[in-house]
Amino acid sequence: MKNNIKELRTAKKISQQELADRCHVTRQTINAIENEKYDPSLQLAFALAKNLNTNVDKLFISEQ
Repeated sequence: MKNNIKELRTAKKISQQELADRCHVTRQTINAIENEKYDPSLQLAFALAKNLNTNVDKLFISEQ
């Protein structure tokens, strides 16, 4: 699933590790999500949105 996480994270000057710590996951998980190798759970998607001050609809891009 395509996403805007890296763009939003870098715009806020947050490292992958900092975002991972805030969402209680590993840096590798954030990296895999950003590189579209892993789709997060709904719970993690909401945590990412909260920590990036956005909503889930703006984080992920539908590929339909």
